[in-house]
This record gives sequence, C-alpha cells and structure tokens, in this order.
Amino acid sequence: MTPPLPASGPELHPLVVRYLTHVRVEKRLAPRTVALYTLDLEKLQAQAQRASVALTDVGHMQIRRWVAQMHGAGRSGRGIALILSGWRGFYTWLGREGLVSGNPVQNVRAPKAPKPLPKALSVDEAVQLASFQAKAGTDAPQLEARDQCITELLYGCGLRIGELVGLDVRASATALGWVDMDAAEAHVLGKGGKRRSVPVGRPALQALQAWLAARSNWTLNGDGPGGEGGDALFINQRGTRLTPQHIRVRLKQRSLKAGLATPVHPHMLRHSFASHVLQSSGNLRAVQELLGHANITSTQVYTRLDFQHLAKVYDAAHPRALSARASSAAAGLPRKPGASDTSKG
Repeated sequence: MTPPLPASGPELHPLVVRYLTHVRVEKRLAPRTVALYTLDLEKLQAQAQRASVALTDVGHMQIRRWVAQMHGAGRSGRGIALILSGWRGFYTWLGREGLVSGNPVQNVRAPKAPKPLPKALSVDEAVQLASFQAKAGTDAPQLEARDQCITELLYGCGLRIGELVGLDVRASATALGWVDMDAAEAHVLGKGGKRRSVPVGRPALQALQAWLAARSNWTLNGDGPGGEGGDALFINQRGTRLTPQHIRVRLKQRSLKAGLATPVHPHMLRHSFASHVLQSSGNLRAVQELLGHANITSTQVYTRLDFQHLAKVYDAAHPRALSARASSAAAGLPRKPGASDTSKG
C-alpha cells in the first residue's frame, strides 16, 4: 500500500502531487525529505498564485525576484539554497515529463551567507593568558616554560600553528623556520611556500630564552639533536617535535587555567594579534605583511573586528550612546557615515 502524502495546509497543485508521489514512491526518499519538499513546493505554488502565473510558465527572472524577496524578509542564504534545491528538482522532473522547455531555477543561486567574524580575545584577555604562570608543582618547569613560550610566540608574532610547529632552534638549509634572537625576528615558511619575517617582542624573547634553557634538559635524556626531534624548537619529553594537535590541547588547558571563559585555540591568538595591532595602528597594509596574506581582502575582515571594538567602547563610554543607537535602529535611520560598511580598507 502506498503511504499517504504528508499533511499540508493549502491544496496542492496536481503537478506538485504527482511529483511528490514520484519522489516518495519511485525515488524512495525519506518521509522527512518528502515533507520538506512539500513545504518548499507550497511556497513555490503560493508565489506563482500571487504572480498570477502557472507553475509551468514560471520564468528565470521570477525565481530570482522571489529569492530576493525571501532574502529581504530575513531568510538565511542556507535556507534559500535548500528551497531552491527543492524547486530545481521539481522543474527537472517537469522537463523530463515534457511539461516545460527549460528549468527556470537552473542557474539561480542563493545569496552567500556572510562570513562569520574570526574569534579574537580582548586585549585584557590576551594579556591575561600571556602573563599566566602555572602554580609551582602543577606542571614540570620544562612544560611551563615551553607552553609560556608557545603562547607568547602565537600572540606576539601572529604565527599560524603550522609555522610555529615548523620552527627550529637554529637556521639551516633544511629549516622551515627559526628565531633570530639577536635581530629579534622570526623567519617562517607560510602558506604557498612564502617566507616572511616578523618582529619578536621582548616578552616573547624572554620566554624563548627560558624555554631553550629548559629544553636542554630534555634533549640530554631524549633523542636530542639528530634524533627524531632533530633541531625542532618545540619538543616533548622524548625530544620529538610537537604536533599541532598537542599544542591545541595544551593551549586549551592553559587558557582555562588562566581563568578565561572561552577555551583558546592557536588561530584565535593569531586573530587577536591582527585585531590588536590594527586597533592600535590603523595600518591595514602592515597587518597584511605581518600575517603573510597574499591578498589584502583576507586582512580586511579585521577592520570589522576593529569597528566592533570601537562600537563597544562607544556604547560603554558615551552617556547617550545606547539610546542614540537604539533610536536610530527603531526609526530605520542610517548609521553614521562610515559605520555601515566596515569591510573597506
């Protein structure tokens, strides 16, 4: 016995009923999928009725107009993409049945979802993490010195985790990266095989000196130079080079011990580095060079973070800030010039 169609509100068009029967019986789609297709096609049927056009006469521009209306009403790009998928399948079937000459949904795409802002710590949170020192006895001195140095280099230099892991204790023909203590520079191999040099601050240099002294205790008992760890700057007790996963775990644990509410991952410190340098300098090109971005559009996302910071400072400090911003939003008034598009450099 053929199971019934999902219950729906409006009466479905005969073609819609035939299509749903096709996907339910012949394609054997799951009941949940058929129910979602039903909702999508109800929307299509309603739009066609409002436009006084038959389902088989719907055109490309009408589909685009309906997509714009859904987007303007607040539906997400992902939600629109799912609806378009249901409509596209319906018109593909109509084409196979010889009922339409073309698929009006074929080249229509949903609006792209806005990229989420990178997660960055506030300046106070970053300093709190970088300044944290574990209580005596909770970790071996070598572990504490190593993790402190890792934190300082990630936040102080904006390194990618792969760049950090690739650091050696000294420059060589085979080294992917190293730190020149005298010049206070880190030389790393970034994405696309691009080399760059970034300055190393005094706290990071001090942490590096402490770690190098502690590291020698492990290399005496472990593989040491020439062993599996070779000249790797960051090693474990066995003298082998640390993996990215190991660093992620240690940094997460350290951030929680430091009292931060959000567990920190290495790339969050890179985002924090970029955001804080941009907040202080306003020099987008310099931040691009420090991060090793090939295209400045990759760096421009931090201008959005920067404006978020400024907006929070404004809201917290100005006596009429909250009421002014709320009143403007309620009245549909435009924001101050320059505040509407923070992604431009």
